[in-house]
Amino acid sequence: MVKLTQNIEAAYEVESTYGSPPGSNLYHLGLLDTFDPRSVERNITPVPSLGQSTDAHHAVGPIAVNVPIKVACNGTGWKQLLGQAIGSTTISTAQPHKLTTDVGSLAVIAKGSSTDYTLVTGVVPNEVTLNADYSTGGYITVDAKCTGYYTLDENDANFDGFLGDDYSSVSFPAAPSADPLLPTDLSVSVGLAASTKGLSIDGPAGSYVEVGEKYIRAYSSDGTLNTDFDGDGIIDLSAGASDTVAELSALIEGDSNWGSAVLGSGGAELSANLLKGIYYTGTDADADETDGSQVNIYAATDADGTGMTTTFTNLKTVALKIANNNTAISGKATGDDASTKWLSNNAISRGKADITLDLTMTAEDETYYDLYHAGTTIPLIRLDFGSAGSIALTNGTITSFSRPLSPGGEIVDTMSIKFRGAGDYKNYSAFAISSDITLVPS
Repeated sequence: MVKLTQNIEAAYEVESTYGSPPGSNLYHLGLLDTFDPRSVERNITPVPSLGQSTDAHHAVGPIAVNVPIKVACNGTGWKQLLGQAIGSTTISTAQPHKLTTDVGSLAVIAKGSSTDYTLVTGVVPNEVTLNADYSTGGYITVDAKCTGYYTLDENDANFDGFLGDDYSSVSFPAAPSADPLLPTDLSVSVGLAASTKGLSIDGPAGSYVEVGEKYIRAYSSDGTLNTDFDGDGIIDLSAGASDTVAELSALIEGDSNWGSAVLGSGGAELSANLLKGIYYTGTDADADETDGSQVNIYAATDADGTGMTTTFTNLKTVALKIANNNTAISGKATGDDASTKWLSNNAISRGKADITLDLTMTAEDETYYDLYHAGTTIPLIRLDFGSAGSIALTNGTITSFSRPLSPGGEIVDTMSIKFRGAGDYKNYSAFAISSDITLVPS
């Protein structure tokens, strides 16, 4: 690696197999703030011997590779880091983006000059934090704590040692031309009520629906998409023909074997504000949404019940953290050069994800303190990046709240909120977070 950091660029490729990239395409990682592709810890056990002043031998243990990455939100790298943390490697198709149990990985290659390259394979984000600081300015950033399978240096990008990946003929991509996102490009809206208005759905026996950010998908009892539901099992909640609860209900009601009705005069509510989760719709097979067998899916609204237009105002900082609690599994690995190594991150097991939103903002009233004091759930919070997509957080509980007082200064609220999804079926907590951010490339 060269000695001047301003010469460092980084690119990535999505791996189909953990630790083994295709070696066919590279995409720029984005504007780097922090990056270390050579953070390697070799676990050494000292072996002492009587009569000697130093350890006589060192037993070499597993090689642990860590990859800290912090990038500004431009290009596609930040989306991939978020997407891998949520658990999806491709969201270019019409599906709700939710937490999954899959472990996706990236290959990251650092370029210092025409003759200095470092490749890290099996890069898995364990904890990813999206940060926006309104008080000091700067760009929105994604800070990822990643583990790596193995790292290797080469002077020609042909990593023909333990890693048999050849990038010497793969073009290194240009940096993104668009400016990174600013905190002013992010709006954070909140729905404080969700108990009366919404959608009633009844489907075939054993059916269920997934409601995510942008898409709703319907499944038959065998877990396959039910094509009676709008012809392909999928409805785009942002489309003009289905972007309100009334329009969505009419589409579903018109499908054979499915029934739907508007709840609580909520026809004008945006269908995008339905609580994200998994709902069981198939108690029976009569598609009658009035016989008590239907499921009710409520829409998040403002406290006055008229849409979801309330935003967190006078924000100072926003930090969305996805902590995956991954488990690294050590083991012996055989490289492409037939050598063997003991790797700390030979395999990765995905743990449970904790979704936390930390906010600081100028205090205005008692709304959020009252919610914290009463233990009341916040039905829906949306982080909207405009054309770059949005993230929905469902059923949040304020876990901590502080409002320190100091002479001569403004009063600032600090809150931490955790989320658990909505619904009544299967692993509905997967929709604690749902995104419509398109991962490009997929």
